[in-house]
Amino acid sequence: MSERLLVTSALPYANGSIHLGHLVEYIQTDVYVRYRRACGDHVTYVCAADSHGTPIEVNAAKAGMTPKAFVEKYRGEQHDDFRRFGVEFSTYYTTDSPENARWAYRIYDALKAKGLIYKRSIEQLYCEHDRRFLPDRFVKGTCPKCGARDQYGDVCEVCGTTYDPRDLKDPRCAICGSAPVVRSSDHAYVDLKKAEEVIRGWVEAEGHLEPAVREQVKGWLADLQDWCITRDAPYFGFPVKDPDFPGKFLYVWVDAPIGYLSSAEHYFAEEAPAGERLSPAEFERRYLAEGAGARLEHFIGKDILRFHAVFWPAMLWAAGLKRPDRMPVHGHLTVNGEKMSKTRGSFITARTYLDAGLDPELLRYFYAANLGPSVQDLDLALDEFRNRVNADLANNVANLASRVAALVPRAGAPLAERPEPALVEVARSALAAARLAYRALEYREVVRAANQVADRCNKRMQEAKPWEDPASPASRALLFSCAKSLRAIATILWPVMPRFCGDLAAAFGQERPERWDEDFDPFAGGPVVVAAKPPQIARLDPRQVEKLIVVPPEARSPAPKVAKAASPAETATKASAKPAAAAPPGVIQYDDFAKVELRVAVVRSAEKVEGADKLLKLTVEAGDPEPRIIVAGIAQAYPEPGALVGKRIVVVANLAPRPLRGITSQGMLLAAGEAPNLAVVTVPDGIAPGTRVK
Repeated sequence: MSERLLVTSALPYANGSIHLGHLVEYIQTDVYVRYRRACGDHVTYVCAADSHGTPIEVNAAKAGMTPKAFVEKYRGEQHDDFRRFGVEFSTYYTTDSPENARWAYRIYDALKAKGLIYKRSIEQLYCEHDRRFLPDRFVKGTCPKCGARDQYGDVCEVCGTTYDPRDLKDPRCAICGSAPVVRSSDHAYVDLKKAEEVIRGWVEAEGHLEPAVREQVKGWLADLQDWCITRDAPYFGFPVKDPDFPGKFLYVWVDAPIGYLSSAEHYFAEEAPAGERLSPAEFERRYLAEGAGARLEHFIGKDILRFHAVFWPAMLWAAGLKRPDRMPVHGHLTVNGEKMSKTRGSFITARTYLDAGLDPELLRYFYAANLGPSVQDLDLALDEFRNRVNADLANNVANLASRVAALVPRAGAPLAERPEPALVEVARSALAAARLAYRALEYREVVRAANQVADRCNKRMQEAKPWEDPASPASRALLFSCAKSLRAIATILWPVMPRFCGDLAAAFGQERPERWDEDFDPFAGGPVVVAAKPPQIARLDPRQVEKLIVVPPEARSPAPKVAKAASPAETATKASAKPAAAAPPGVIQYDDFAKVELRVAVVRSAEKVEGADKLLKLTVEAGDPEPRIIVAGIAQAYPEPGALVGKRIVVVANLAPRPLRGITSQGMLLAAGEAPNLAVVTVPDGIAPGTRVK
């Protein structure tokens, strides 16, 4: 039975360009939305520009623009970037809207009516140079808990602790850098302890949060702090209408999540197809009211978990609205194992990626291949990105499509054969596994399932060699099976790579795989024909990927200084220095081991070496432009060499070539044990060929 869902991603701040770290969340959500729609669910996916706050007010003034014009500039740029990466919102609105103002005042009034809002006179940091109170994000200093430097005044991005800006060590104004002073001001606070039972009930209910995330939030509830929801002027946002707080503004984190509701209301009232439009009252009844049948799911990053898992449920409860049914939380993006950095050139924007000439769907694929439901950070290791694309897409899926398309006409298309049972089983099992994985947000398993189908088909092609006699009954059956298996692959990967998979299905005369019914059978339907050239994915060159790293001129290293000549005394001192102690016999230095480059490789073919009882010749994909040959003494352990095909093994990739029995071996594989009982070292299927083993 189909479901109605309202799905959201966190609202990007309208203060700068979208970068690849942002895109993790929006791609993750878009993939999920496409999958649910393919299964027949009615999904509304809303987002908006987060348009209020001091940073926008200050930066708009620096740019000589009004805050509204400044917001619209970045809102348009951000929406365009999302579209180019295949992220399709039902609407992309703004929190600076009349709908959002109405919702914000309604929720404020509801909090006050329930006795949750009270006045507190607080001491705040004030910049005498800029003549303004400093909001959280305009104070920087050292985290009082973990000691991390250069942290904002509300939350540490290293340890996740929230705190008062005055608790920062060595605070400074983020605008001018001067040390602030302390002044008093009255503000509205929410007494969260009065809502603790409601918050705790939502947090502990099954299905709302992943177990590890739930435990983290429960830790915060053990020391629940009240929440300040107003800010002093000057401030770009909604002015508080409560006479108890004259001259104050609603804090941006009050109206930002409310933007989910107001954007959805705007969509159904103004932008939905004519037959699906709803009045604000009807929208609330169907989607937001307690007991409403639609599901509410928020995708967020771990850095804003506290606002969503503690404050937001209390706000919704006070207003008589349902709480979220699910809140998936993802980690941050790192690049080459490190935090994104402008000085290192790894703060990669969406535009930088596009300017490098890279297909956005390749990034969608790489993210999916590394995403699960946990808050573990995702690393964009550029070598792994290139190797994954080359091995999985160029050499596996696209290569299979190209081979099949070339042979089907020679086999006498159209083909309507009885498929090979083994390939039918592989494809159907992969489809079933992928459906479960999508629901669980285990996109890694989705990618693995699709590649298992392609791996198996490519292996059968190598075994059967249909190009030798394409028109034979066996070859026709195999080509039919592989073409239909490609239909399964297109269906599995369509939420991840909709353009590529749509073209893949069309190449074999099949409809776009936008529908994935539970009883879908890729082997049913019409005969196999080749209606167009299948889409190709060119192998990525290291130079293409290197274009992503753009170090700004001001961060580049200065020219090296010429060393001065050493004085005789310095020379004598250096000469008398004792050499480092020699390593014990049999022990190598770390630098020696670091020279060995271990990589994952997938075995594409394996055969015995003529005249050598102990040797096998393996052709492997190891992330290189071309496959490489490895001759290994493992024949006694593998009397049937074909058993190695498709396995992901570990090889020494930088070993000097060596001739063995007239064959140049381009590496060495790792194996454990002694012949004839040794076993080749393998890694799981999800690891891309070419990945470094460390």
